[in-house]
Order: sequence, then structure tokens, then C-alpha cells
Amino acid sequence: MLIHQRTLQQEASLQGTGLHTGKACTITFKPAPANYGYRFIRTDLENNPEIPALIDNVVDVLRGTTIACNDVKIHTTEHVLAALYGLQIDNCRIEMNGPEPPLMDGSSHPFAEALLKAGFQEQDEPKNYLVIDETVEFHDLEKQVDIVALPLDSFRVTVMVDYKNPALGSQHSGLFDLQAEFMKDFAPCRTFCFLSEVETLANQGIIKGGDIDNAVVIVDKEMLPNEINALADKLGIDNASFTTGDNGILNNRELRFANEPARHKLLDLLGDMALLGMPVKSQILAARPGHASNVEFVKQLKKYADRNKLAQQYQHEKKAGVVFDINAIQNILPHRYPFLLIDKIVEFKLDEKIVSIKNVTMNEPFFQGHFPGNPIMPGVLILEAMAQTGGIMMLNGNENIKDSVVYFMGIDKARFRKPVLPGDTLVIEAVMTNKRRTVCQFDGKAFVRGELVCEASLMATVVPKNK
Repeated sequence: MLIHQRTLQQEASLQGTGLHTGKACTITFKPAPANYGYRFIRTDLENNPEIPALIDNVVDVLRGTTIACNDVKIHTTEHVLAALYGLQIDNCRIEMNGPEPPLMDGSSHPFAEALLKAGFQEQDEPKNYLVIDETVEFHDLEKQVDIVALPLDSFRVTVMVDYKNPALGSQHSGLFDLQAEFMKDFAPCRTFCFLSEVETLANQGIIKGGDIDNAVVIVDKEMLPNEINALADKLGIDNASFTTGDNGILNNRELRFANEPARHKLLDLLGDMALLGMPVKSQILAARPGHASNVEFVKQLKKYADRNKLAQQYQHEKKAGVVFDINAIQNILPHRYPFLLIDKIVEFKLDEKIVSIKNVTMNEPFFQGHFPGNPIMPGVLILEAMAQTGGIMMLNGNENIKDSVVYFMGIDKARFRKPVLPGDTLVIEAVMTNKRRTVCQFDGKAFVRGELVCEASLMATVVPKNK
């Protein structure tokens, strides 16, 4: 895989019509400085507003991925971003005089060809790879979608689709070398849909720029001549050349690959992964992916990346099974002896869950008075350990961590199930249940040898530290 970032040597432009909006658009790819990323610029609007191609800017995933910033939108970004990501271009200014890139032939190939002709310029800065060293997962049980990132010191993607439809059946595809395979094996793969969907999409007005030449339409139903004519009229197509065909594809169009639909799903996944803002080193396995699930998966990757960035900032020595050791915790929390009540963090999912360890010893100062001859850890201190654990989860999402502190706002449903004694190891789990700006709620549970000893619902807020 490439070591240094790269951009374009010169500009490249294409013209066409957007699939969903039906509006004409000229898109121009321009060189950009290192660490710029991908940014769309609406040159048709006052002040040329900029929309960074980042996962936090996704606002819609209906039949495509739409991003927006300050109510300025770019529709159907995936084919453009797939071309940039597949060609391992890191930085590009993407100027458009319309709200949606031209659909072209329904694939990424025209964009990729234009980028290749523009040429690449290597930059001095190294690529900022997200290296996956533990499993990152997204599952949607209702839609039977599974996307998993596994550790690998390169980049591979495998996709399986199964629409339980005999017109398409089950398909799978895999990309194992971006440089060798992307341009010839995946960039040309066109978007597709079922004939049964076309009428609905046309009625909804979300394929205003669609025609039979820029998508593969899979025939999954029979249509009478009058139904064909009516559909052709809705799409603005000459019905004389509009036939359901006999090869399972509208108008008997030939597939570019036997598994072209599966390859296009992989292409879409690449385009949506570009919204992470960095290339990935991982084995990606995706079953029945779509834009909605892709976006949720990339959000999981972003949380993983944010956690790793914070871990690298505070945990200077990598230790097996440890996210933050005691030295890192002291750099994050203001608490000190005798009130620092957690020893290490062993699991951390940003804004989701955190697990800490507290080793309880007879040397704890509170055992002198609680109680002489019958040492028991005070329940309020177990709650405090829960709060400190949750506090790390909150503060680690705060860029001004040194200037912030977490304050309790409320404790509900506190229950103490069993006493905690010297020699016990407390395993504390805090799970985020609600977050609004600087206020969050989380459920805390403390275990000893797998048995629940304490639980509570906590509310806390992040406030600026008094100077």
C-alpha cells in the first residue's frame, strides 16, 4: 500500500445529469494540499459553500448517500468518492455547479478515467491509515446486514448480496488489491435496481435523471404492453425501444461482469468508506450492505478511530488488554489519592461503553473506619468509581480535556447487591444511554468474580474547570 498522500497533477472535468435531481452539472476535480481530504464546493451558490466529505455530514441515505453542511447538499456522492478512494487519492477539491454529480453510465469508471488522465502528485505527508487491530462490527438483525472489519496489514473487501429474488439470486465478490483490481474490475460496475422498483421510484420523483442507459434494470416481474408504455412515458423514454427482454435484464443489456450487482455494492461500500476521511488497513466482510448500513458501519469505524487517537494521546506504552493504564488515567482525570478509584481501562467504545478495573486492597484508607475488624468498601465509593469510569467516557470526547471536569447531576436506581471486600477486583461497566451536548446519562454496573455487586443510573455534565 502507498506510504505518502497524493493529489492530482492537474484539473479534470465532466458534465452530465444527476440521477435523483435530474439537474445538469459540471464536476471539476482539482489538486489540493496535504491533509485537505475530499471537499465538495458548490460554485453555483453565493460564496461557494464547502461541504467536507465526512461521515458526520451525512443527512440522507435513500437510494444514495447525501451529505450537507448548513443546509447546502450534495446528493449521490458514492460513485465520485469511490473513484477517489479506489485510486488512493487522499486530497481533492471537487467543484460542482449543481447539487448532484452527473450519473454518467451509472458507475465510477468515467470519474476514475478522468482522474487517471489528470495524473497523480505524491505529497510529502504520510498517509494517515486507520489500522484495525481488533474486530469492529455492525449488525442489523432486521435487515440481515452484517459488516465486519478484521485486523489485516493491507486492505481487502468481500461482499455478498442476496435479495431472495430469483431474478438476481445470491452473488459475492472480493477486492484484494486496490491498485491492480479497482480500475478494471470494479470501477466499471453500474448501479442497478429491480423493474418492480422503477415505477415506485419514478412516482416518488427520485430518479428524475434516470434512463435505461445509466442503470442495470433487473426484470423481476412481467409487464403488459400498456404498462410498459406508461412506465416509458414516466421516464421520458421512447417506448419503441423499451422491452423487458429475455435475458433477465431490461432491453437485453449485457452485464459487464456476471456478478456486476455484487461488484457495484462493493463499489458503493468503497465510496461510503471514503467518508471516514482516512484510508483503512483491514479485511472488510459485508453481507447485504446498502448505503444506510454502510454509513452506520463507517460511524463505528470513526468511533474506533477517535478512541485510538485518544488512546495514543494518553497511553504512550501499548499494553495487551489495556486501553488506558494508571498513568494515562491520571492524565485524563483530575482525581488523586485517596480519591482516584479506578486502576485501568480495559474496554472503550467512544460514546457507547467503557469498562474499568479497580483492585481493592487492605491498604485502602477507607478500611480504617469502614469498618474496623469488618472491612467493607463503602457503597458510595463504588458509585464514585462508576462515575470516574463514565467520566473518562465523557471527557475523552472533549478536545479541551485539560480544561474540563465532570460533575455529578443525579443518581437513580442505586442498588447494592453484595459487599466488596479487600482482595476483590471490581469490574465496572458504564454504558451510555443518552447524550445531549455536555450532559449524559449512563448505566453503571460493578461486578466481582462475575457477580453483580452494585448498579445505578447516573447523570453527569462536563463543565469548564475553574481557573
